[in-house]
Amino acid sequence: MIVQEVVDLLQAEVVAGIGKCDNEISGGYASDLLSYVMGQGKTGNIWVTMQGHQNIVAVASLLGLSAIVIAGDVKPEKETISKAESEEIPLLITTLSVFAVSGLLYEKGVSGA
Repeated sequence: MIVQEVVDLLQAEVVAGIGKCDNEISGGYASDLLSYVMGQGKTGNIWVTMQGHQNIVAVASLLGLSAIVIAGDVKPEKETISKAESEEIPLLITTLSVFAVSGLLYEKGVSGA
C-alpha cells in the first residue's frame, strides 16, 4: 500500500508532503506518546496520532516513517505543517478517530509494528 491509497481510504486531507504520497507503507503504529513511537515504530511505517505539534515531524523524520495521520479532527500547528513540508513527510488529517483509522488500515492489510 502507498500513502495515496491511505488518503483515498480515509478521505483524508494532505496538508504537507503531497509530493511523497507514493511512499510505500511497510506497517503501522498508533500512539500519542513520542517515546513509544521512537522505541516501537519502524522505517516505512505510517503513524496514527492525535498530536499536532511539530515534534511529531521530528520523530517521523528520525525513524524514516512513510507518513503521519493526525486523527480525531485535530488541526496541526502551522509550524508542524511547515516542518513536515520541509522534511517531505506526508501529513494527513482526518475526522476519523484513531481507532477507526487503525481498523481501516488493518482491514487493508497494514499490520502493526
